[in-house]
Amino acid sequence: MDAVVFGNVTLDVICQTINEVPRYESIAFENVVVAPGGCGSNVALGLCGQGISTALVAHMGDDDASKLLVSTWEQYDLDFRYVRRVPGKPTGTSIGLVDHDAQPRFIHTSGANATLTVDAVDIDRIAAEGARALHVAGYFVLPGLLDNRLASLLQGAQHAGLETSLDVVRSPRLQHPETLWPCLPHLDIFLCNQNEGWRLTGEQDPHRAAHSLRDRGTPAVIVKLGEQGCWLESDEYCGRIEGENLLVVDTTGAGDAFAAGLIAARLHGANLRSACQAGNHAGALAVGSLGAVSYLTRLGTGSNRHIS
Repeated sequence: MDAVVFGNVTLDVICQTINEVPRYESIAFENVVVAPGGCGSNVALGLCGQGISTALVAHMGDDDASKLLVSTWEQYDLDFRYVRRVPGKPTGTSIGLVDHDAQPRFIHTSGANATLTVDAVDIDRIAAEGARALHVAGYFVLPGLLDNRLASLLQGAQHAGLETSLDVVRSPRLQHPETLWPCLPHLDIFLCNQNEGWRLTGEQDPHRAAHSLRDRGTPAVIVKLGEQGCWLESDEYCGRIEGENLLVVDTTGAGDAFAAGLIAARLHGANLRSACQAGNHAGALAVGSLGAVSYLTRLGTGSNRHIS
């Protein structure tokens, strides 16, 4: 394997278009996608779709939903040996209601994701199998990672020669980031979007938010700005990197697509600025179709051969 993604997985049911949900009425919508979701699965599939040999570390239930996830992972040659089925727990499930502005609102249950801890990752083993990158996806929706042990895992990964990255996700836990701070010195790249950066630092300006986060020890901080691209704060480059203007159908999973594009480019030897451009491109592709991973059939490399 080249990359390992450690994070949450869900079964996503993405419905469009739904602007309001009345309490005592039925509503109709035009389109639906049922597919694997969750930040961990999204990034891992995005890497596989770009030809990067990737392993996923996660927890899911032992239920019918898990079978659907496995079916899709197999199509994309994702290595899911490190995904554990947890008896008695459902697979995490998210129902996304996408409105006329292409913005989703989620109804979510964590299910087996709540049982995932750092004990699921064996750094020596994945390093011996050739891993060069470790990405933590969906940090704040994984309560088992908030026990102050993740920093040591990341430190061990860096000592083993892996490039480490972490992406938060919107959650009420953003209001209490104390467990995140010890992790930042052991990350090579930290990612968040503008809203998350503001909630973590109190700074609405992406430059100031990125600077504040970088002061906590991460060499490179990337603040994702949607159609505006991203802000990169690093020794190599500081500034906004332009995004791409494409038709926006659904923004679900765009940040995860960005992370996959970024990591894939880094594994191919790209510098940070070029890797951010690759991330912007992947994110722009992702918003052009309904669901978090539907864009993979349009990448043109690494994915079409897996689709029957």
